[in-house]
Amino acid sequence: MAPRLLLSPQQFEITIHRLCRQLIEIHDEFQDSVIIGLQPRGIYMAHRIAKTLEQILNKPAGIAVGELDVTFYRDDFRRKDLVPNRTNIDFVIENKNVILVDDVLYTGRTIRAGLDAMMAFGRPKDVELLVLVDRRFSRNLPIQAKYIGKTVDTMASEKVKVEWKETGGEDHVWLLTQD
Repeated sequence: MAPRLLLSPQQFEITIHRLCRQLIEIHDEFQDSVIIGLQPRGIYMAHRIAKTLEQILNKPAGIAVGELDVTFYRDDFRRKDLVPNRTNIDFVIENKNVILVDDVLYTGRTIRAGLDAMMAFGRPKDVELLVLVDRRFSRNLPIQAKYIGKTVDTMASEKVKVEWKETGGEDHVWLLTQD
């Protein structure tokens, strides 16, 4: 079966802007809120969200954005050949509202690992999850996103692939059938 386009570049941009408007409704000027992207692909979403928020709010470089590696917090890291990424959180999350960001929510295991890893940096006041794509019927853990770009119903044999212009391509989201 041919790949199915879920989000075109224009739809991708509209989705980012919609998510940012939803965040502004809750977090206002982001004075008590931070954004943390989960490595490896959630960081592109986190930085894109922060950049768009700064444009909308006319607040250059005013939103704290971090990158969190969850490799050693995963429940399967001993069974896979995982390469650790970089963690870059140069701000305090203690008593902050944390917006945890990833590209695709599938089983919930990466998010659980992200929650565990984040606690090494302090105890946040609140944690919300933002994802670009939610594969809603595939959860192994009771984890749900508060902010969702697109919800798709997929089978286990399908894969959601997010392409980012930051990695040299164009912004697209594809649904692929694995053979």
